[in-house]
Amino acid sequence: MRRPSRYSRSPRSSPPTEEVADDAIVPEAGAPASDAPPPATRHRRPGRAALALMLVVAMGAAAGAGYLWPRAGGHTLTQKDIDAAVLRTLQTNTLPSPAAKAADIIRPSVVRVVGYGEEKKTPEAKTEKRGRNMAKGKPPEADGPPGEVERGVGTGVVIVDKGVILTNLHVVAGADKIRVTFFDGLESPATITGVQPENDLAVLQAQKIPDDLVAATMRSTADLRPGDQVAAVGFPFGIGPSVSAGVVSGLKRSFRSPEGKQELGNLIQFDAAANPGNSGGPLINMDGEVLGVVTAILNPTQQRTFIGIGFAVPIENAASAAGSPPF
Repeated sequence: MRRPSRYSRSPRSSPPTEEVADDAIVPEAGAPASDAPPPATRHRRPGRAALALMLVVAMGAAAGAGYLWPRAGGHTLTQKDIDAAVLRTLQTNTLPSPAAKAADIIRPSVVRVVGYGEEKKTPEAKTEKRGRNMAKGKPPEADGPPGEVERGVGTGVVIVDKGVILTNLHVVAGADKIRVTFFDGLESPATITGVQPENDLAVLQAQKIPDDLVAATMRSTADLRPGDQVAAVGFPFGIGPSVSAGVVSGLKRSFRSPEGKQELGNLIQFDAAANPGNSGGPLINMDGEVLGVVTAILNPTQQRTFIGIGFAVPIENAASAAGSPPF
């Protein structure tokens, strides 16, 4: 806190006084004045100049005396001191995990994608519907409100800040209407502007976008290796955005759809949990950069639930679906 300026008081004006010497002759009352000259010397109080001189002398003596006392030597930080301070910080503060930091980076670029239209009757569509109902606390077989029916719920990732979104083709295929929901809650109709069936990819264009929309950063998979940490971000069964973390399990994998209608190649295999609704969402590294688009999960049964093997289309293929290979 800044202290107010302090001022010394002005001296009171008073007539100058003189001290009389002890041996001075003072005439008695009524005695005639003496013709003797006044005393030659008189004692006076020290003036300001004398006081200032005394103060300077005293300060100089004190400063000189300071050299007689030993000075405390300054401590120089060593690498050992720095390591100890870092270790103490790590032990006393909880730092966010790498997956949490990566999810914070990608979250503004992740969107929820819903296709509306006539309800599908396939086993996969029924499984997704039961999962969405249970996630919302409804009976598994409950029907939605009359009117628009959610026939497919998935995820998308913004790759151009003008509202260009990548997702899976099977999420929006056959939909009468498509709506996307951005990170800030803004909902917008969207249209399909491009498809790449061989990689199960679709490109969407949102009609409305947030003012501060952020496009994701894409990262080449050329140096990706099994064991590298990854995270899947999306809306499993419509819940989200949800984050699951794992590692790359393998590269250049192939996957055939349960119906045997399509085979996808050159896929990234990963073990981060993914379920229906994660389709079309980003697979990211720990820097929040998009490595691929989640497109399928492997389950030898008819249940479309995760058992530890998921697949993603590498971002090189995914970006080419939008006509802009990034590498």
